Amino acid sequence: MQNEAIIAKINQLLIDEIEIEENQINPSANLKKDLGIDSLDFVDLFVIIDNNFGFKMKAEEMADVKTLQDFYTYVIHRINPIQP
Repeated sequence: MQNEAIIAKINQLLIDEIEIEENQINPSANLKKDLGIDSLDFVDLFVIIDNNFGFKMKAEEMADVKTLQDFYTYVIHRINPIQP
């Protein structure tokens, strides 16, 4: 899956499932402060990602994910891991 398609799908899921306003979608947006994603939204997000991308997110892997760009990068690397 191409990175642009992954990002577009994540954005649409945030709009449709987490009810983020489209105008708030910005790679530099902080997930908690700017987008208002709280702990319950993160639980929903874990399920949404599993259902739509086929992998389970791990809370410990999300420790360094602060911005939407961090989240894009995390998902992209899980879907398309860099081959040695």
